[in-house]
Amino acid sequence: MKRVIVVGSGAGGAASAKKLQGKFQVTVLEAGREFKPFSINLSVLEKLRKTGLFFDEREIQLLFPSMSVRKTPDSMVMVSGRGLGGTTTLSAGNALRMDKGLKDLGIDLDDEFEELYTEIPVTDDHRPKWQNSTKRLFEICTEMDLNPVPLPKLGNYQRCTGCGRCVLGCRYHVKWDSRQFLNTAQDLGAELITGCQVVKLVTEKGLVKGVQAQKGFNSVFYPADIVILAAGGFSTPVILQNSGIECESRLFVDPVLCVAARQKGSLQNKELSMPFAVQREHAILSPYFDYLSFFFHPSWRYPAQDIVSLMIKLADSSAGTVDNKNIRKTLSDIDQERLREEVELCMEILSTYGIKKDTIFLGTINAGHPGGMLPLTADEAVTFHNPRLPENLYVADATLFPESLGNPPILTIMAMAKRVSKIIIDKNGL
Repeated sequence: MKRVIVVGSGAGGAASAKKLQGKFQVTVLEAGREFKPFSINLSVLEKLRKTGLFFDEREIQLLFPSMSVRKTPDSMVMVSGRGLGGTTTLSAGNALRMDKGLKDLGIDLDDEFEELYTEIPVTDDHRPKWQNSTKRLFEICTEMDLNPVPLPKLGNYQRCTGCGRCVLGCRYHVKWDSRQFLNTAQDLGAELITGCQVVKLVTEKGLVKGVQAQKGFNSVFYPADIVILAAGGFSTPVILQNSGIECESRLFVDPVLCVAARQKGSLQNKELSMPFAVQREHAILSPYFDYLSFFFHPSWRYPAQDIVSLMIKLADSSAGTVDNKNIRKTLSDIDQERLREEVELCMEILSTYGIKKDTIFLGTINAGHPGGMLPLTADEAVTFHNPRLPENLYVADATLFPESLGNPPILTIMAMAKRVSKIIIDKNGL
């Protein structure tokens, strides 16, 4: 039986491992460790915040190792998951199908999405759980003809406890994450190795022979017949570039900015993350309690229960790079103009809510949906394989997206990973 190494245990890696195990012997290599939800009492941290000890977003890694935070040279905050399940454990659990850009290339993922819907519980029936502030924001957006829609969620939200900690890891197993696919793959015989940082590919005569990884203080070679890179939009390009495979300077990150105000008793900190959304041409708007801004931004020095906030998630320009040392990404002039437009709209929504515009404040611009540095083209619509890659090397994460989605990507990444897996299966006559 041929050996497949899957690098990364997030959306793309877990979907690939589940699909391939049994037809191949699969080994999943994950740079992080076992994921544990953030367990510290937030009210204690809220008191500590007043001491001024929290001054840099990267400090959160000391309290929550599964959340990796880096900064660009101009201080944009970049967030990703580093642990079993990748960023899916830190996501808002949204199940949006966002494949228009792929369809424009001639890629039809209908079968893969239908397969996912049979494997993962998806629901948008969570409105009875909403806080009153969320209900009012939904009404205002409806009255403004913004067409708000409850967001479909991965998991069983009938059991949601209203703890408001979706993006810190769901302690109650309400939100689905990719560890469930990993468990299935392991039950079928897949091997899972954590604390294993893949550094580069090892090639011979134009084919990949395995990967070189750092495990603790040791450099370890893992042989393979096929390698799938699904380490995420920040890490997959680095592995490729370390291996002499050029990527494109087309990094997008889906930057997030929250527009907030003090509103006593809004209890948005007890709301499920992103309960509904307004789809705009270049962005998505959604109620969202931003923990990074709350702990580290000086304007957010109010009690958590008294802050109401609207998230702007922007579809940014495809221009940027990442390497071993830095993420180089700035917002273009058009990105900044579009962001300003959405800030004005959010201020109008909050003003209609009853908040004075001169009391509204902004959060920290942060981002966590990177991709685009090896984008698919129409020529690769069937093969999902860039010609610069060795024949037995595939990519199965957001690195393949031709442009920013400006929307949660998890479901679409898994659909692409399933397609890549099917291509590998067919190519090997299985």
